[in-house]
Amino acid sequence: MAIRQIVKVNNGKEVLANTSKPVEQFDSKLADLIDDMLDTMVAANGVGLAAVQVGILKRVFVVCVDGETAYEFVNPQIVGTVGEQCETEGCLSVPGVQGVVKRPQKVTVKAQDRYGKEFEITVDGLFARAVCHENDHLNGVLFDSKIMQDDSK
Repeated sequence: MAIRQIVKVNNGKEVLANTSKPVEQFDSKLADLIDDMLDTMVAANGVGLAAVQVGILKRVFVVCVDGETAYEFVNPQIVGTVGEQCETEGCLSVPGVQGVVKRPQKVTVKAQDRYGKEFEITVDGLFARAVCHENDHLNGVLFDSKIMQDDSK
């Protein structure tokens, strides 16, 4: 597979701000995109990557939080959340920026795999954070717009 160029805010903010379109065709082109996204994410030392981050406005993202098991989400929908966590995030498309973002502690996601088969998964902790972060990308939202402000100043 191939490593694709990651779109960054300094050279593609207008692309990153778009809402991604649902995937309708589950074919070899989609499989190639997902494989390339996984290779690109690993090469960049990321834990997640959305298709829009490689310039493709499709509702697809990949996540791998343990360095071993990769998950593919096509047409994902977050259908439930529980609790909250506030942790530091960064983004491959926003290099050099980190900040504390409030996310759910646990999320339930309905999605499809690369073949169109539907599944539902409930994840927590870092995995939940990554799912929410990547799902935001599909809606044109960057994490830096959600960074919590320090009210103590």
